[in-house]
Formats: sequence, structure tokens, C-alpha cells
Amino acid sequence: MTDVHSKAQRSFNMSQIRSSNTKPEVLVRSVVHRLGYRFRLHVADLPGKPDLVLPSRRKIIFVHGCFWHRHTCRYGRVTPKTNAEFWEAKRNGNVQRDRRVRRQLNQDGWDVLVVWECWTKQMDEKLLPRLIEFLQDQ
Repeated sequence: MTDVHSKAQRSFNMSQIRSSNTKPEVLVRSVVHRLGYRFRLHVADLPGKPDLVLPSRRKIIFVHGCFWHRHTCRYGRVTPKTNAEFWEAKRNGNVQRDRRVRRQLNQDGWDVLVVWECWTKQMDEKLLPRLIEFLQDQ
């Protein structure tokens, strides 16, 4: 199947996808801050350059996009029709890297929570209870 966009339009669309400061990430940061916690952002000297780091609590929060990191929700199960082999390899590589990074962080004594993009659309049912449980657990 051919792409519905021209090569230039597809290139532009892909260039607009951010790796940090995404809407879900900013929302999670806002909630964590309102709960009274302070954190560092995108700490480069930790594996995976975590989105939020709470050094005093030894806790890390990653905010993952459902599509890019293959969540089991409907957004993560979408399979691109164009260039399918490339996207399959790319997304599987992200999942493998995520596992490796979480394992390394756990071995280094960090507690890790992955917040999925779809949870940010269900604040009271999914996101808030999980954040509170994770952050209050010592």
C-alpha cells in the first residue's frame, strides 16, 4: 500500500514528533509536582535518560508513548501499513531497549514506573492512583 502523504509531507510529520516535553510527559510532571514532589528532568548520566528522577526517593518515572513502545492498548497495537518491516523492527528495538534500561536501573537500586500515554487520558481512574501508590511507597 502506498503512503497517503508525499515523501516531503511524511518527512515533515515525522520531524514534528518530540522525544521529550511531550504533552503526556508535561501532564505527568504537573501532577507529580502538585502532589508535592520535586524531581529532575532527563538525567543524562542514568541509563535511558529518564523523564523524571526523584533522587532522594531513588525513584524514576518514564512516560512512554503507546505506539512507539508497543503498549497493549489500542494505540499500541496499531500496525503501520507503509514500510511495515522497518516500523516493526524500530518498535521492537524500543521495547528491547526499554527492558534493558529498566533492568539496569533496578540493579542500580532505582524503583521504576512506566506511565503510558493512554493513562494520561484517564487521569482519575489510571494515572493518579498509580502515581500516588508509586511515590508514597518507600
